[in-house]
Amino acid sequence: MPITRNRGPVRGAAIAVAAGLLVAGLAACSPAADVASDEPITAEGVDDGSTLTLWTRAPMEHQAKLLVDAYNSSHENQVELTIVPNDDYVAKVGAAAGSGGLPDLFAADIVYVPNWVEQGLFKDISAQIDELDYKDSINQGHLSAGALDGKEHVLPFVLDLSMLFWNKELFAEAGLDPDKAPATLQEFADAATAVQALNKPDTYGTATGLNCGGCLVFTWFPSIWASGDEVMGDDGAESLLSGDAAQEVYKTWAGLEEAGAVLPSSTDETGPTWTAAFSEGKVGVMPFPATLLPTLEFDAGVAGIPGVDGGASTFVGGDGIGISKDSKQSPQAWNFLNWLMSEDAQVEVLAKDGNAVSRGDLADNEYASADPRLVTINEVAAQGDTPVALNFQQAFNAPGSPWLTLVRNAVLNGEDSVDADNDEITAILSQ
Repeated sequence: MPITRNRGPVRGAAIAVAAGLLVAGLAACSPAADVASDEPITAEGVDDGSTLTLWTRAPMEHQAKLLVDAYNSSHENQVELTIVPNDDYVAKVGAAAGSGGLPDLFAADIVYVPNWVEQGLFKDISAQIDELDYKDSINQGHLSAGALDGKEHVLPFVLDLSMLFWNKELFAEAGLDPDKAPATLQEFADAATAVQALNKPDTYGTATGLNCGGCLVFTWFPSIWASGDEVMGDDGAESLLSGDAAQEVYKTWAGLEEAGAVLPSSTDETGPTWTAAFSEGKVGVMPFPATLLPTLEFDAGVAGIPGVDGGASTFVGGDGIGISKDSKQSPQAWNFLNWLMSEDAQVEVLAKDGNAVSRGDLADNEYASADPRLVTINEVAAQGDTPVALNFQQAFNAPGSPWLTLVRNAVLNGEDSVDADNDEITAILSQ
């Protein structure tokens, strides 16, 4: 699978679909704390039978439980996991941060990491990360998302990539090669249209979340990158979403809408069920989260998301994890994080379950080798992209964001307002 680009270390933003803005109370937090407030941390941390608390949001529940169960079964320390509904996570973290009640460890959608690091919610773990022999192999997007003033505060928890998935059975029925990925944006549209032409009950060519800003950045930005364009300026303060490639993306989806090839519920989809129809075998082809591959009960093809004229890219999302400012057990918490990055966790827990690994040096593992789709996912992960902006949530993911206004005007309403709507995104980003 050809990959068009490798932009190197970047900071993060991903598929958050949680409602609301960052809690105002976070502004009162102190600058990023460091682990010096606890006893010194050794290279492996401390495994002394302590009880650690860990929060994560619901979309990562499956992987989080696997990791915590594996750690608890092999260590004296025990981690108590709390799963929080996605839409409640920002408010819960904000309230806990303001009252000094954060858990020892908490994961955060990469969209929130830069802001929460700046607000001091995570401790500095630079010294510990620097001691890892494989530091350069850790996903750089996640490391960079948690970097502030040259110090690092998070490690990857679970990677999630946007990949192009297709239902091989529906492709075959539609006369398409079930083993061949659509290589351009137009080929994607043609495949969706062909599946729609089957006129199967409750079956559609493609689907998305047209009222879900996080879904759309996760799945549409890669087509822009694969085409050689950028979505924002380097400093994250300017939107570039009125460029030629972006316009072609909007035009393509508007055409699919007009042709009736988009799942009707996509129009009002705000995020919670945007992947459901594909998972049920009712959608032919769509950009889709790689973390859901193990849950599919039919044969699906997987490739990078194509650009206008070819190439491929992905949005490297998922969650980062760090030690909270409120933890009094940093050495024990680091023991969990150190194990999390180990081969035992990355390969024998995550890869074994069909997930992408967070270390490039472990991408070619026995489980990935047994499934070519996992090899593709790992290859694309190493080349993926994640944009950075402190105001990413407000500009893109929040309900009624200017990004949602742009998409709905261009795709659903037929309005020629992309330039003006793009300026509104810039206005938010530059605040």
